[in-house]
Amino acid sequence: MSTDPVPFVPITRFAPSPTGLLHLGHALAALRACEAAHGAPILLRIEDLDRGRARAEYDSALREDLAWLGLRWHEPVLRQSTRADAYRAALARLEQAGLVYPCFCSRRDIVQEIARAAEAPQGPNGPLYPGTCRSLSPRQRDRRLSHGEKFALRLDVAKATAASAVLTFTETGAGPDGEHGEIRVEPTRLGDVVLSRDELPAAYHLAVVVDDAFQGVTLVTRGNDLFGATHVQRLLQSVLGLPAPRYAHHRLILDSDGRKLSKRERATTLRSLRDAGRSASDIRASLGV
Repeated sequence: MSTDPVPFVPITRFAPSPTGLLHLGHALAALRACEAAHGAPILLRIEDLDRGRARAEYDSALREDLAWLGLRWHEPVLRQSTRADAYRAALARLEQAGLVYPCFCSRRDIVQEIARAAEAPQGPNGPLYPGTCRSLSPRQRDRRLSHGEKFALRLDVAKATAASAVLTFTETGAGPDGEHGEIRVEPTRLGDVVLSRDELPAAYHLAVVVDDAFQGVTLVTRGNDLFGATHVQRLLQSVLGLPAPRYAHHRLILDSDGRKLSKRERATTLRSLRDAGRSASDIRASLGV
């Protein structure tokens, strides 16, 4: 019987949100996914859970821009708006295991609680949720739920960590500080993250791990800004019994002020560069891909 190891097959994905036109940062992420797939078609997932901002015209535009860049993807395209039942099933498993709790705090409540705290827990991007509602008794939770208070479901990271073995993930990129190889998971990096709220069947961290498993993704390529997210997502994969892909985090495209390009800051779009006469080859060359 052969004992040769099973060769690793990179199945990658690009998962944009149709909330605006794509910019150079998106182009780099999409091209990195294509590069990691060795030119094979990638998976395309439209992360359209934010119904308030997602637009059909942006959905069409992003696919047109990706085709212009020369990317190929498998059909059909997966849209998160069709996946509510899968997210509810995952949440139900976490609830049954006692790994989530309702959080009734508004953003203002959280800011005020952090300001009052002598030593607020810190994450990669600043103070973390201080766990205000984690300590509520079942009676207090039930009373507030019965009164119809709005809430989000948060992951109880301490309990989820206790339910898991020591975890690692495989980093094949550079990571934000040059990390690569087997990296030990630090589950508390982002605190008790939100997994769903009233207007969303699932928030980012839950949706991404459920969908990566569903689509058979074996290699996640994405920007260094999401390196910290990998730690909590690896924890979710463990408690949900989902496979763990490899990860390859890459550099970000920054603006003149050193900030990551974003739609909210009106970063220069691929569409405007096309209209100005730039070719797809020009874009690829400028990004070094």
